[in-house]
Amino acid sequence: MKLQSPRGTRDFYPAECAWRNYLVQAWRTVSIRNGFEEVDGPIFESLDLYKVKSGEGIVSELFHFQDRGERDLAIRPEFTPTLARMVAAKANSLPRPIKWYCVPNLCRAERPQRGRLREFWQWNCDIIGVNDATADAESIFTMIDLLRELGLRSEHVVVKISHRTSVRHILQKLGVPEDRIPQAFNLLDRRDKMEEDEFRQEATKLGLDEDRVERFEQTCRRKYPCGDVDHMCRSIGLGDTMDDLRALDDKLTAFGIADWCEYDLGIVRGLAYYTGTVYEVHERSGAMRAMAGGGRYDQLVELFGGPSMPAVGFGMGDVVLTDVLVDKGLVPENVMPRPDAFVVAMSDTQTTAALTLTARLRAAGLHARFSYKTTRNLGKLLKDADACRARYAVIIGENGEIDAKKLADASQQRVTTESLMELLCKTREPLARG
Repeated sequence: MKLQSPRGTRDFYPAECAWRNYLVQAWRTVSIRNGFEEVDGPIFESLDLYKVKSGEGIVSELFHFQDRGERDLAIRPEFTPTLARMVAAKANSLPRPIKWYCVPNLCRAERPQRGRLREFWQWNCDIIGVNDATADAESIFTMIDLLRELGLRSEHVVVKISHRTSVRHILQKLGVPEDRIPQAFNLLDRRDKMEEDEFRQEATKLGLDEDRVERFEQTCRRKYPCGDVDHMCRSIGLGDTMDDLRALDDKLTAFGIADWCEYDLGIVRGLAYYTGTVYEVHERSGAMRAMAGGGRYDQLVELFGGPSMPAVGFGMGDVVLTDVLVDKGLVPENVMPRPDAFVVAMSDTQTTAALTLTARLRAAGLHARFSYKTTRNLGKLLKDADACRARYAVIIGENGEIDAKKLADASQQRVTTESLMELLCKTREPLARG
């Protein structure tokens, strides 16, 4: 019987695992330098945790089960409910602001398709306790910092920014009844996946006449550059409801990321817990689904029994991010960890010496490998060293002499064990980033 991995999941062989680790290390590096601290939680939670946040409808999107105590549990599809639960549990003792990040693996019971799998890894960053546009801007800045870390530029991707309260006011001015606002948000969230005729048909179901459907479509598809909030307000007849975006606009400029951002009032994010600013990262051609998304969720911690606390955050999955980096030719040729040394013995009498030297190098924190082959053909052994991208071949001669051969330029020098370790430590490379 031939068994395969479940549909929508991936097997991570060494090369794939190295790439995943490369991304995770980039996420961690950027998180730490932006002042976030790492947290994590259980891979499964009470099913009620997700119902509290998203309602009964979420159950069909989860992998859920009963344990032996007949408790209803679910594998985590996202981290935000866990984060809100954790903050609510210790809200009075946590220093403010709370700046947390995590890199969980998540599972969702949905149809696999390009850019979306049933199991994936996601980077989350959240700022809790700051009711100011500075936190929204810093959240966006952190996303952009990661994109730059991986070689992407503003001509490759764009951060589309909106505000749910402002969009709500626009919908109300167009005549959308209050009880149909959630339906309108859902339509906006799906607009880029729909043909124009289908979008118009769905818009008429909101109670809009033909003229208002036209205005609705124009409003949600129009883009405004960062720095142009006042023009956007005049264009759509809104004033004070844009104050949050005006404040955010100033902060984005201060952070130096205005050229990465634009305002798109068709962005609302489908999750109902967002309360203000929302944003998504898109590849500029629009060929792929959103690479990341987030926004402000000022009521979620309170929903889980904690105090009222403002919060903003985002999530970025590994699947679409990888697709975009591949498409832009930004995936490094090889991210497998490079050995500092590949130790070979040129005679049977030095086999034990090779193992002893390898152990000493490893004890010094160096990445050292050795040959398992019985051949003493130096040419073949050097090919093996080159194949694993070792920086140095360490050759132990018949009389115990040690030569360090730099494979990049074939230069070679006679060394002692001590001088070898000094040489390798001085020129070593970080393991995690290849």
